[in-house]
Amino acid sequence: MTTVTRLADELLALLHREDPLAATALGVGGHDHELPDLSESGERARKADAGHIARRASGLGGLGEQESVTRAVVVQQAMALVARVDARLVEHTVAFQLTSPAGALLHGLAQVRPVGDDAERAYLDRLAAIPAYLAVAAERHRAGAAAGRLPVAYLGCAAVASLDRYLAGPDPLRGPALSGSRVAERERLLDGVVREAFARYREVIDTELVPCGRPEEQPGLCWLPDGGAVYEALSRVHTTTERGPEDLHRTGLELIDELAAEYVEIGSRVFGATTADEVRERLRADPALRWESPEEVLSTARGTVERAEQAAAGWFRRVPAGRCAVRPVPDNEAPNVSAYYNRPALDGSRPGTYFANTYRAEEREKVTAEAVAFHEAVPGHHFQLALAQEAEGLPMLRSLADINAYVEGWALYAERLADEMGLYSGDLARLGMLAEDSLRAARLVVDTGLHARGWTRRQAVDFMLSHTLLSEVDVHVEVDRYVEWPGQALSYMVGRLEIQRLRAGAERALGTAFDLAAFHDLVLTGGPLPMTVLAEVVENWAPWSTAVPNTR
Repeated sequence: MTTVTRLADELLALLHREDPLAATALGVGGHDHELPDLSESGERARKADAGHIARRASGLGGLGEQESVTRAVVVQQAMALVARVDARLVEHTVAFQLTSPAGALLHGLAQVRPVGDDAERAYLDRLAAIPAYLAVAAERHRAGAAAGRLPVAYLGCAAVASLDRYLAGPDPLRGPALSGSRVAERERLLDGVVREAFARYREVIDTELVPCGRPEEQPGLCWLPDGGAVYEALSRVHTTTERGPEDLHRTGLELIDELAAEYVEIGSRVFGATTADEVRERLRADPALRWESPEEVLSTARGTVERAEQAAAGWFRRVPAGRCAVRPVPDNEAPNVSAYYNRPALDGSRPGTYFANTYRAEEREKVTAEAVAFHEAVPGHHFQLALAQEAEGLPMLRSLADINAYVEGWALYAERLADEMGLYSGDLARLGMLAEDSLRAARLVVDTGLHARGWTRRQAVDFMLSHTLLSEVDVHVEVDRYVEWPGQALSYMVGRLEIQRLRAGAERALGTAFDLAAFHDLVLTGGPLPMTVLAEVVENWAPWSTAVPNTR
């Protein structure tokens, strides 16, 4: 094993210690009894370890092409961990399901399905550790408040409401089937120490944080101590570029203007519309474009995924070994999330799964359903994440690296690729594709608006309502997500623009010899890569004398 591979494995182990619930979801052993260590001392230790790994990797020389790529991934992932610690988001994030202490805990544990005696014992040990975990979370919130890093008050209220729903049941942690006496032990834990711990944590948010929380007029990081520097660092983590907030804000506005012409082109055929606003209003107002039932949501999702799977062979040299499952978003999560994808377990115990949101289906538009399925499932996240896990000869870190610009950039690229593949069922579905593009362009504007320009929540909501197809309920979910996951929303469009730029460069360099399936193979089979590293990989494959400029 080479030195750089050992460092990759060392860093991956550190990342699994940072998030043992994610390790369990992947099927990685050794962490099934653990919960994340949210303590400041634990974070400082991980930061020191990550910095040491990054320095050792940076000092390596004499590496081959693949080893150099691995080194770059190690350094980027290690420094991303450092940035996460320095951001101190745990101190003021309380509501969002994927980033808040309670939300991430419930989301992660609800996915666990222990099989075998050891796994069941570990699961029960995790339940028993919840009181200590939530007590540490409460202490971090108090420390953050004392330092001026307060949560937004309305999100504190949302967290309280979410915890009230959990405490009222049914408990999603009762989902796993356990054997024999283990069922009684789980019931004792859930009805006793776990329930009491969540109730105490709820009281901390309700009585200590909400009364002094930030107003809706100050939801962004720029209102917190050192918030501007934190946001710039998180922007670099999520985009893996040096593009700053002002540049990204302008790019979003330019894209929205460009999309207006596409809306009119397609909307004139469908509705006879002459402006983008008219197209969006028709799409929002037509009751025929709402779902009739949750079952219709799921059947459409499954049919769209199957259609994409059948067409993939001519566009990809490799496809995942396992098909993509389609399931509804769990009831306890559905009010606060959009559709999402969970990658397959490494041990094959769980397939890659697209979770379609059936909550209040009759109030949701369905025109974006196909684009969302192409993004979350095939040829989007399922192809990228499953193929990365199946790649041979790569350190495991290369398969599992959490690089948002690559992962989300590919999935957004997949929405447009699906149009090239002829997968959309008609112009209405293609308007849904434009609506998803508008959302990702608006994210550049709103995320930077909130965290760098000091926008109010109302400004963010109004911009999303004016420039996207989202319903009022979905806009509020989106904006609240941006508040508590700063910078992540930037990754989608930045990643897609870079993949498109690199494809254009390769097409220009290779001319008639360009093979799109081979390009996709190159992009997908090296695992997630920082955008700067992906550029080097593509340019080595299809050299061009003058790099295709970044026009954004």
